[in-house]
Amino acid sequence: MPTYHVEMFEGRSPEQKQQLVEEVTRVTVQTLGCSPESVEIIITEVKRENWATGGKLWSQFRS
Repeated sequence: MPTYHVEMFEGRSPEQKQQLVEEVTRVTVQTLGCSPESVEIIITEVKRENWATGGKLWSQFRS
């Protein structure tokens, strides 16, 4: 059972997340030969103020 953990900034629409999980599932089934029902995807949305790169919070990079 492949399980994916996706962390991304909050703000994506439900439609975007649906498309993401459909495509990840499709590619996993195609590549691994498993059933779609065995693919699990966990999406964690993170606020920009809780993510940093290069010593700067992303909330400082872009508002």
